[in-house]
Amino acid sequence: MTKEGAIFPIPFYIIAIILFVVFHRNTNITYLYLSAGVFYFGLIIMLFFRDPDRKVPEGEKLVISPADGKVIRLDGNNDSPSASIFLALYNVHVNRSPVDGVIKSVTHHPGKFHAAFRSEAMKENQRNEVEIQTSNGIVRMHQVTGALARRAIFYKRPGERVKAGERVGLIRFGSRVDLFLPSGTKLDLSLNRRVRAGETVIGMLP
Repeated sequence: MTKEGAIFPIPFYIIAIILFVVFHRNTNITYLYLSAGVFYFGLIIMLFFRDPDRKVPEGEKLVISPADGKVIRLDGNNDSPSASIFLALYNVHVNRSPVDGVIKSVTHHPGKFHAAFRSEAMKENQRNEVEIQTSNGIVRMHQVTGALARRAIFYKRPGERVKAGERVGLIRFGSRVDLFLPSGTKLDLSLNRRVRAGETVIGMLP
């Protein structure tokens, strides 16, 4: 589990325990069902913040998926290839660096909270825009919030070096990641393909 998510389930467990202690002798079992429901909701929150280890592929110039989810937008234009990955509530929401490089900039943009799968979310929603300097050009990764995801967290600072597949951030409760790659990058993706952060090879830098 991520450190950011460790505290979220605790209030649900406390409420569930209080309901059970107060009402477990009550002949009306509605409160016991309510207690169980609150407890299981806490477990769901824990599931959302899970952070499994991944076996990162090795190889020069590889572009690794920065997020778990489904490819909802794809532009294979050789001059400006890009892709967008939608993270549903059940996906792992830890983001990983798509490439080896150095963080050049991290810029937070306030904005709206459209559903993350809508096209306008890419430019209008609140987001973190990250630039990673590689030996083959600049890779831009945008952590975009959604209707439920109201906060994107990026762990690294400008000047820090990152490895492809390294954990670099988190977006809470449904979101998207937009990836913009240097000219000449060869994408190996298709629309609606399911990808895994830090594990799925999605392209090759020029």
